[in-house]
Amino acid sequence: MNDTSVEELGPIDYLVVEFPAGKAAFTGEMGDKLRSLVEGGIVRVLDLLIITKDEDGAVDAFEVEDFEDGAAGALRDFGFELAELLSEEDVDHIAAALEPGTVAAALVWENTWAAPFAASIRRSGGQLVASGRIPIQSILAALEASGDVAATEGA
Repeated sequence: MNDTSVEELGPIDYLVVEFPAGKAAFTGEMGDKLRSLVEGGIVRVLDLLIITKDEDGAVDAFEVEDFEDGAAGALRDFGFELAELLSEEDVDHIAAALEPGTVAAALVWENTWAAPFAASIRRSGGQLVASGRIPIQSILAALEASGDVAATEGA
């Protein structure tokens, strides 16, 4: 991140994905899709943590390159220039949402596709005052409630 001015950054997002113990596979299709987004210049990974919560509630967090479990697989090979943005407090908040016996990935990324537009807003004196995301489950529920069944087929 050293070569990017804060003024030139795109919007920053995060997500946390939880997997049951023994089912976490950060390899294969998931890793390939993330690699494609990075190589295509669509996103830039800023932080990626693997968080485990055992059956007793004990929590461990690992940068992806330090996660010994083979489940990190291809993600370890990306060679991300990570900013390590997630703090210990962030890990505590994430862990509180996890079920015992699970493994999670916490991913923070810059939407590089939007960086030129975001920078132009800032240069014009504008500032972001609201942002949000609508979960796909909410869209599907709204479509089902409206009776627009055709729109949900294949979703």
